Amino acid sequence: MPNPILVSRDGAIATVILNHPERLNALDKAMWRDLRDAMRGLSADEHLRCIVVRGAGEKAFAAGADIAEFAAERADSKQAKSYGELIHEAMQAVARCRHPTVALIRGACVGGGLEIAAMCDLRVAGRSSRFGIPVNRLGLTMAYGELMGLLALAGRAVTLELLLEGRVFDAEEALRKRLVNRVVPDEHVEAEAYALAARIADGAPLVNRWHKQFIGRLTVTARLSPDEWDEGYACFDTEDYKEGVAAFLEKRKPGFKGK
Repeated sequence: MPNPILVSRDGAIATVILNHPERLNALDKAMWRDLRDAMRGLSADEHLRCIVVRGAGEKAFAAGADIAEFAAERADSKQAKSYGELIHEAMQAVARCRHPTVALIRGACVGGGLEIAAMCDLRVAGRSSRFGIPVNRLGLTMAYGELMGLLALAGRAVTLELLLEGRVFDAEEALRKRLVNRVVPDEHVEAEAYALAARIADGAPLVNRWHKQFIGRLTVTARLSPDEWDEGYACFDTEDYKEGVAAFLEKRKPGFKGK
């Protein structure tokens, strides 16, 4: 099996690749674990100045969770909480990395892919990229640890629009919603993302790190009780969740009953 996360370096700029191209870089447990470990390791590297996060190939940054593993890994709320804690750790490893991060987005950037991109500091997208979080089609919620980055980036109204409507939309709309910083022709997205990373790397590294810390401190973070945190995984015990996953795997429209 190929490594789920690939890491390379070019001087002061590192690249982290979500490496599951045959499934549009769908995020499975191994990828979340290795993303967490890779970002923690890179954060500790004093010689780095910027990190580019991207998907393998040209078809996707990441097309969301690997639904095929749900039956084994997220069958109920207890399993989902353990899995969700791993996702939260990976998200925080991206968000709290002390070096500036740039998401290079091609193709599909939906579900967990958009969540990871939201945790990066800046996002450059190709014009044909697609965005959205259609988890309501699966009877599935985004837990608190996943919502944090998206809410901080997009605000309440856009976050609710994405989650309640479940629509997938184009890069120009993502730009209007401030989900990405810039949109360029597909053939230029790689060059633009690395040019951005180079401009960041040319700046004073301590200043860049301090600015990340200052903005992080000014971000309001809700204080949740243990019961409230656990409620983020209650959906995994519902009939609608089981129906949503089954419908996705069977390529049919789900019949939700609110149970």
